[in-house]
Amino acid sequence: MIKYLKDTNHFKEEINKEKVLVDFFATWCGPCKMLNLTLESYEKEEPELEIIKVDIDNFPDLAREYGIMSVPTIVLIKNGQIIKQESGFKNINELKEMLK
Repeated sequence: MIKYLKDTNHFKEEINKEKVLVDFFATWCGPCKMLNLTLESYEKEEPELEIIKVDIDNFPDLAREYGIMSVPTIVLIKNGQIIKQESGFKNINELKEMLK
């Protein structure tokens, strides 16, 4: 399920789940838009994976906290701990490989 972060109140609660993918993006970013299509495709194959989209322009403090230097950056979090973090566009196969 893809969720767009609306406020930071529940963010910590959301990332403490079994497995969550956080997509740090910007609305003006071309590769971010392309990655969104990849995430939508992946979601159809793996609907149980939580995907949280964080707009860095709306939540700059979260972007700083996670050391986001470029977008898109996707962060795989398991039980509140960062497992993997990668920047740049990923096609569906690269995304699947990252999430193994």
